[in-house]
Amino acid sequence: MQAENNKNNIKTLSMGCRLNALESEKIQNMLSKIVPAAILVNTCAVTAEAERQSGQTVRRLARENPNVPIFVTGCAATRNSGLFSEIPNTMVIPNSDKLTPTAYIDAINSAPCNFTTDKIIISAKCDTPLSKQFIQVQNGCNHACTYCITRMLRGRAVSFKYDDILSDARNAVENGFYEIVLTGVDTASYIHNDFFISDLCKNLLKDVPEIQRLRISSLDPASPEIFKLIDLIHSDKRMMPHIHLSMQSGTDEILRAMGRRHNADTVRRIISAADDITFSWDIICGFPGETDDLFNQTLDLIHETKPIKIHAFPFSPRPGTPAADMSGQIDHNISKQRVKIIADAADENRRAFMQKNLGQVTQVLVEENNIARTPHDISVRIDGATIPSRTICNIKLTDIENDEFIGKTL
Repeated sequence: MQAENNKNNIKTLSMGCRLNALESEKIQNMLSKIVPAAILVNTCAVTAEAERQSGQTVRRLARENPNVPIFVTGCAATRNSGLFSEIPNTMVIPNSDKLTPTAYIDAINSAPCNFTTDKIIISAKCDTPLSKQFIQVQNGCNHACTYCITRMLRGRAVSFKYDDILSDARNAVENGFYEIVLTGVDTASYIHNDFFISDLCKNLLKDVPEIQRLRISSLDPASPEIFKLIDLIHSDKRMMPHIHLSMQSGTDEILRAMGRRHNADTVRRIISAADDITFSWDIICGFPGETDDLFNQTLDLIHETKPIKIHAFPFSPRPGTPAADMSGQIDHNISKQRVKIIADAADENRRAFMQKNLGQVTQVLVEENNIARTPHDISVRIDGATIPSRTICNIKLTDIENDEFIGKTL
C-alpha cells in the first residue's frame, strides 16, 4: 500500500515521556508515506493511572473516528495489548516494532474492517510542533529499579551511533532549531565505542557550532558523567545550566529499597560542584516503607539542596515489579498529601530563585505567543511585539506573575 506524503492527515497523541513524543514524530513521517490517514496513540504505562488514561483515550478516539485506522503503540500497548485489541478499528504495535514500517502495513492489511474516510475528529489534544528539537541518543535500560515497569517494556540499553546523532543535530539547525535536547530512557548510560554522554555533548558543540543551546532531558544521579557535564556547563555557555535528576527519593533507606544506585550524599556532592546550575527532580511519594520520618528526610534534602522544580507523583504498584509485593504499602491518600508537600517545597525554592534573578538580563528561547524559556527552564512572558517561535534573544526580567517571569526585549 502506498500513499501521498500527507503528514497533516496523520494525527499523533503522545502520552507520558518526551521520548514518546519524539518517536511519534518519526512514526508520523513514516506513516505519511504508507497510509492516506491514520491516528497514532503512543501510550504510557509508568503508572496504573497512565495506563488507564491511555485506554480511555483510545476508546474515545475510536468512537469519534469509526472509519479511521488507529495505531496504538508504546508501553501500555506493549504491556497490556488486550486493553486495546478489542477496540474497533484499533491495531496494536508493540514497542519492538514501533519504528518498523512493515508492522503498520501488515496490521492494516490484516484488519477486519475497511477504512473509508480521511476525515479525522480529535477531541483530545494532539501533539504540536516544538520550538526545540529533541534527539534520541539511546533506548532501554540495564538497571533493576524495583518499582519500574518501563525498563521491562523498553528492553536492554542500546546507544545510538554518534554519526547518526550528529546528522540529526545538523538537520535540526538546518530546519531552524537552535536548541537541542538529548533524550533517552537512561541518557546518562550512553556509551558507544568508549564515547560517553559528556563526550557526545562536547563533540556536538564542536561539530555543529550553530547549536546555541544544548540540554539533556534527565540524568541518573549515580552516573559519574554528571560531574563531567557540570564541567562542560561551566566551560561552554551553550550547555544550559539546568539538570534534571531522576532522584525518586531523598532518603538512603528508600533508595536502597528502590534499587537505586545513589544516595543523599551523592546529590550533595553534585550540588556542591554545580555553581550557578539549577536542578529539577523526580520524586515518588509513598513508596512501600516510607514512614513519616523517612519522608521528612527527603523533604529536608529538598530544603537543603533547593531544586527549583520537582515532578512529584504518588507510588503506583505495577504488577510484575518487586515493589508491588513489598510490605509497608502506603495509603494512596497519604501519598497524595506528600506530593502536595513536596510540590509546595519546590515552589518555594523556585520563587526564591526567581526573586534573586529579578532585574537581570538573560537569554531566552521563544516558544509561542511570546512565551519563552530561560536557560534555567523557567517560563517568561515577554511584553511587546510578537516574536517568532524558535527565536533566541536577550530580555530583561522585570516582574514575576503566576509562577513565571515577565520580561521585555532590550
